[in-house]
Amino acid sequence: MKRQNENMQYGYALITGATGGLGKAFVRVLAQRGYDLLLTGRSEEKLQTLQTELKKEFPNVKTYAYAADLSNETQRSAMQQKIQDENKNVALLVNVAGADVQKGLTAYTQEKIAFQCRINFEAAVSMCRFAIENKAEKLQIINISSVSGIYPMPYFAIYSATKGALTSFSVSLREEMKGKNVAVTAILPGAMPTREDVKEQIKGQGLWGKLAAKSPQDVAIASLKAVEKNKRKEIVGFWNKEMRVFTCWIPTSWRLHFIAKRWSKISKDAF
Repeated sequence: MKRQNENMQYGYALITGATGGLGKAFVRVLAQRGYDLLLTGRSEEKLQTLQTELKKEFPNVKTYAYAADLSNETQRSAMQQKIQDENKNVALLVNVAGADVQKGLTAYTQEKIAFQCRINFEAAVSMCRFAIENKAEKLQIINISSVSGIYPMPYFAIYSATKGALTSFSVSLREEMKGKNVAVTAILPGAMPTREDVKEQIKGQGLWGKLAAKSPQDVAIASLKAVEKNKRKEIVGFWNKEMRVFTCWIPTSWRLHFIAKRWSKISKDAF
């Protein structure tokens, strides 16, 4: 079977947040499709472990790891410069890296505010610019946003705001890139059973949580299908699409009250 990246003029797939649950799903799906991979994550140890696993599962796939905290401009720039110096052109960028810190604003420190805004939005925008400047003949960009960014979410306010901004940015960038061999798609998944705390949240939502949740692999496959069709954005999962249609008719004040009542009971700081 012809390797996918031969159709993309030997460009690489660059995945941020590659060692997380969704990041790993993208990595394996892309390896199965024959892409050579550029992997980023904060932990050198986790990246090395992932590379070892990939060599066993996909011996013909080349992988290169770059440990960096993408919320740190100095580390991010150094990583980008290294990839550029190695003349590795990007055929596919998947911006997965993010932080789902969840708490009321007064429970944040100033440092945590900056961190979440930078990793969820600034880093993704920076990586898009880098990929466009160092693209293969064609470039596809997948930005992982969230259904949480569709509406304001009290007690999840920074996360929902940054994801809403990422969706808006992606749609705007797609228009800017028309006719330039660059496709940009924002992906809006719901909950994914990755970490144990997320699994418990899904379980606590009862039947709706079970119906709306999609596996990381399902999200990865749906994302790749969407960007191949050059969609502006894609809400992943039938029930998440239905929720969007249903809730758009509910007055904003009702939505805010419901969300605040439910999410004020949950607090997490995963990073």
